Amino acid sequence: MPNATLTANATAPASAAGTSHADAHKTSAVDDLCARFGADSFIPQASADDTPTLWVARDKLLPVLAQLKARFPMLLDLFGVDERLRQHKPLGAADFTVVYHLFSFRPCEEIRLKVAVSMADLSVPSAVNVWPNANWYEREAWDMFGIQFSGHPNLRRILLPPTWQGHALRKDHPARATEMEPFSLDDEQQDQEQEALRFRPEDWGMQRATEDTEYMFLNLGPNHPSVHGVFRIALQLDGEVIVDSVPDIGYHHRGAEKMGERQSWHTYIPYTDRIDYLGGVMNNMAYVMAVEQLADIKVPDRAKVIRIMLAELFRISSHLVFYGTFAQDVGQMSPVFYMFADRERLLGIIEAVTGGRMHPAWFRIGGVAQDLPQGWDTMVRNFIDSMPARLDHYQKMAMDNSILKQRTVGIGAYNTREAMDWGITGPALRATGMDWDLRRDRPYGGYDQFEFEVPVASNGDAYDRAAVRVEEIRQSLRIIRQCLDNMPAGPYKSDHRLATPPPKERTLQDIETLIHHFVNVSWGPAIPPGEASFPIEATKGINNYHLISDGGTMSYRTRIRTPSFPALQQIPLISNGLMIPDLIAIIASIDFVMADVDR
Repeated sequence: MPNATLTANATAPASAAGTSHADAHKTSAVDDLCARFGADSFIPQASADDTPTLWVARDKLLPVLAQLKARFPMLLDLFGVDERLRQHKPLGAADFTVVYHLFSFRPCEEIRLKVAVSMADLSVPSAVNVWPNANWYEREAWDMFGIQFSGHPNLRRILLPPTWQGHALRKDHPARATEMEPFSLDDEQQDQEQEALRFRPEDWGMQRATEDTEYMFLNLGPNHPSVHGVFRIALQLDGEVIVDSVPDIGYHHRGAEKMGERQSWHTYIPYTDRIDYLGGVMNNMAYVMAVEQLADIKVPDRAKVIRIMLAELFRISSHLVFYGTFAQDVGQMSPVFYMFADRERLLGIIEAVTGGRMHPAWFRIGGVAQDLPQGWDTMVRNFIDSMPARLDHYQKMAMDNSILKQRTVGIGAYNTREAMDWGITGPALRATGMDWDLRRDRPYGGYDQFEFEVPVASNGDAYDRAAVRVEEIRQSLRIIRQCLDNMPAGPYKSDHRLATPPPKERTLQDIETLIHHFVNVSWGPAIPPGEASFPIEATKGINNYHLISDGGTMSYRTRIRTPSFPALQQIPLISNGLMIPDLIAIIASIDFVMADVDR
């Protein structure tokens, strides 16, 4: 059985060349559009993240997207905004906005397109024929905002139940349970809810039978160990062969984006931990750095390195969970016990540093919550010194195991172009041979100061997706060692007035300081009006927070782009024609978290 072709390419420290190269192309992308469609076809908008942002008329949307597809091969995100209560509404906005966030890898650049729609005509042409992953994003925008996408193949709710009344991310929809009627469910309502959940193959374009075959339909999940959470796949089977599959999500939806509109900028930080609940403070990083962009807050060097060290510790923790459960799902029981023991040691270090384990919510706007405790370096050094030998043992135990290879090599394969079409990022993209990592190719938060390699495989199958993550553990250990050996001195948080209240002892000296302290602690900072996105290389791929501030103490719109959401949408492409045990191996290799999908 062939092995994965795993390489580690393009060592860092990354230069800023990637960033400046993208900057050199920003205007040319806009110039190309203006030359093709005319400058009067677009209204530019400034943004705090300096991403080129253009408003485009609805009737020109699809030609513009088709023009951009060659230059920006990935639709990174698509989402709606309810503009009706916004005080600092940008030029070109109407009642609602549909935002298209496009991404290019080489050169590394982004562009944001916006389409304004009015309450009287909430309709936009579907982009599914340009990017197939627009399917779920458009369904989500309809589910949450009621925006219609003409030409969509199956526009129906995706995160909320089919019987849900209203559209939850509209500003006139309640944000708290106390603002709604008490929940009740009588027998008649229960029957209606159950009937609404009935799977009808015809609704999804499936046939129950042909002249030669009568198909069987099987529910995998929503509660089944192999689906790693509350996730359901409706399978159309011809014998044991998968003819078609329908991923069904939303069972874990908790309204994380809606919560962002009711919490202050600081108090929303703990909510981010629960998105990819295996990523811990990695979730905090994307959020707080987006806020820091909006407020122009500079983070001290010591805080940057502490953040990177904690983020990489959580990358290892997440990958160890993946590694053990991946082996378990394909039939190998022993590795998960070894790997979870290592994870427990790691979580003990995180607890000693932050006071929390899985969800420490420890990053802050402008830095981190506290300085490192005495003895942190000894704990970290002992862990990273012991792990390489442990990983060597796991390689022989799991990845070199002939049965694991037979179950995963050549299973669920896709190429780089297909990965980009479906919005696949992170290790799952690098497994196809795409040598690209956000930490190296567009460094953020201080990653340009670190030496590490980017593991890349070639086959894009279930085995390669695992092999890339295994090697990433070694590279994270390498980054953590550099943090350990080169931890800078200095403050652990910014002294910016929006990030840190004045010292409490000074509040006894003058009334202005007392007011400043009281307002920052009780209400939180008022972030200047604007909007910004901040993508990071999270454990499972690109995690991006798009934040809109209206100048208040809470976010006007919090959009969370997660890597797990598009990954599940791709399941039919890579599983049809295989057998159910192959699907289990594919699911295991994706490394998703349902809270990361449903939010």
